[in-house]
Amino acid sequence: MSNIVDRDLEKAERDASPSRFPPQSPDQREALARTVTTSSTSSSSSDGSSVAREEIGMSRLRTQPDDNTDLERHQTALSRIQTARSQHSATVGASLKSRQSRKPLPEFGGGKPFPPPLPAQEEYVVEFDGVDDPLHAQNWPLKKKLYTAVMLGYTTLTAAFGSSIFSAATRTVAGKFGVSTEVGVLGVSLYVLGFATGPILWAPFSELKGRRLPLVLASFGFAIFSVAVAVAKDLQTVLICRFWSGFFGACPLTCVAAVFSDMFNNRTRGIAITVFSMTVFTGPLLAPFIGGFITMSHLGWRWTEYIVSIMGFLAFGLNLFFLEETYPPVILVEKAEELRRRTKNWGIHAKQEEIEVDLRELVEKNFSRPLRMLVTEPIVLLLSLYMAFIYGLLYLFLTAYPIVFQRIHGMNLGVGGLPFFGMITGQLLAGLFIVLRQPGYQKKLAANNDVPVPEWRLPEVIIGGAAFAIGLFWFGWTGYKEDIHWIVPTLSGILTGFGLLSIFLQALNYLVDAYLMFAASAIAANTFLRSLCGCIFPLFATYMFDGMGVEWAATLLGCIAALLVPVPIWFYYRGAKIREKSQFAPTPKPIGSAE
Repeated sequence: MSNIVDRDLEKAERDASPSRFPPQSPDQREALARTVTTSSTSSSSSDGSSVAREEIGMSRLRTQPDDNTDLERHQTALSRIQTARSQHSATVGASLKSRQSRKPLPEFGGGKPFPPPLPAQEEYVVEFDGVDDPLHAQNWPLKKKLYTAVMLGYTTLTAAFGSSIFSAATRTVAGKFGVSTEVGVLGVSLYVLGFATGPILWAPFSELKGRRLPLVLASFGFAIFSVAVAVAKDLQTVLICRFWSGFFGACPLTCVAAVFSDMFNNRTRGIAITVFSMTVFTGPLLAPFIGGFITMSHLGWRWTEYIVSIMGFLAFGLNLFFLEETYPPVILVEKAEELRRRTKNWGIHAKQEEIEVDLRELVEKNFSRPLRMLVTEPIVLLLSLYMAFIYGLLYLFLTAYPIVFQRIHGMNLGVGGLPFFGMITGQLLAGLFIVLRQPGYQKKLAANNDVPVPEWRLPEVIIGGAAFAIGLFWFGWTGYKEDIHWIVPTLSGILTGFGLLSIFLQALNYLVDAYLMFAASAIAANTFLRSLCGCIFPLFATYMFDGMGVEWAATLLGCIAALLVPVPIWFYYRGAKIREKSQFAPTPKPIGSAE
């Protein structure tokens, strides 16, 4: 079954990006032409439906261009149709084969015979009305795109903020409930574990029902469980509700990047995703000092969660009232619903409405394939390990920084969180660096007929990897004793923050470019592995830094980071050859190469 699905998705990717593959045979080209023509033209209908169109003022406009010149001018429109078909093929439940039944057909009922067959189902499938259709999110006014992006950026920032604000209260919570500090740290670790498991639900949900519904539901669930943590009467309630807060908080981390991909085209999407990634990584670093000041004040630790819940309810309200659907297949579902209602033609439908959810396919696409790719694909495995290490250190710093700045330098809970602004500055510089390199990337993309080469993403990963390793050595050997001014280890955060965002963002883009239609599975494997590290690292951080000392613990981490720097260098030079041998990466083999 898995091989059949893989072949179907490979065919879908050929349809969506024909320039990425070797020339097809005449028979294959003819089949593709029939598919595109069928999807973009409609046939004659019955006299009754024609009368209905006249009554409601509809006319049968030509949807097929008059000549090949017009067709070439509207490659974007055809590309959107092909991409939509590819999305449909990759969606959980898109294959109807899994729901075939061997039972005999029941009688039609009412003493009536079976009606005659209808025309081809494809003739009733709605599409977008050309390249400038205002329903398509990429054609929205810039103002609408910007306020949608700001609204969703805030939603993502809230989820990331909630992950670490609790870190300032772990000792207080542990003392209140009479447990060790390590048990108190579970409030952070279980939240990040929710980040690991949440995409299992939110990713297929967003493919089936669009982006808006899961974001609205998840914002509400996130706010509710944050309130539950704030009013909890025992530790188990705190820990369980922290997990579910993370589970619901994983939705914007899963879906918002997809919304940006829906709204922005290839030339602007990179900048949009960069801004999104900065909200993901600055959120956890903004929270500790706020949580510290709240915990120290008369408000107490519970208000760290009340603040998060208020932010969550605000995000819920914004998404409920102002967020519009951006996912093209679901926009077409809404269009088909309106056409059915107004024309009374019940046969009109969107491709997305043909989908039947199937448990076996759900397991295949969300569990089996990501694990297979993690085991069999060296690119997925090594980059996932690299990104998991980086992501784990992001949450390990929530323990390491208090040791250096609160215990060694004697700062209080609130002031001791301010040195995280060193890392935030580094991340902002990394975002600016990537944005400034976009024009050069666009020139190379245009020179290559808009076909991206995945390895173009890796120079930033290599530079960021070197900066990250240096930053770790700097932090350890300037933060282990009080005699060195606190500003020196704080400034090390510029390099670690720069490296963290550069590595993470461009490595993620590399996975997307390398695996295309299988990118969701590659990212699912990556997300699961990195979130596990984000969950586990804080649990041993205190033992590690107390047992080895700050300088040697940071040296060990810096050595591991240095050993991982050659990974992107190897892929930069050998990535194309590795992908040629992959069963998932849709990279054409050179003509005449051995099978």
